[in-house]
Amino acid sequence: MGMIRSLISLCFLGIFLFVGFTVPLGQRTLFGHVSNIWSADETQELVDGVKDSSGPLVDRVKRGVEAGLADEDEEVPGDAVPGAEVPAEDSPKSEKL
Repeated sequence: MGMIRSLISLCFLGIFLFVGFTVPLGQRTLFGHVSNIWSADETQELVDGVKDSSGPLVDRVKRGVEAGLADEDEEVPGDAVPGAEVPAEDSPKSEKL
């Protein structure tokens, strides 16, 4: 089922790309319109404004991720290591019912 779904998705992607690059919608194709809109001055001003206003948030998220990675590197006693043997005193004791 997964192979068929992948082939169907690939066919739709190919059709979309073909139509987007070749079928004219007025003076331009679909991707021509997108390119023209993206290169407009108003769009670039909007992009710059979003980058400026989201800068502090992005910096805060980067610091949080870096701090999380630094904490992960430190080995804390009691952390389980995948594939490690469980000491006998920590292993659960099963009782017969």
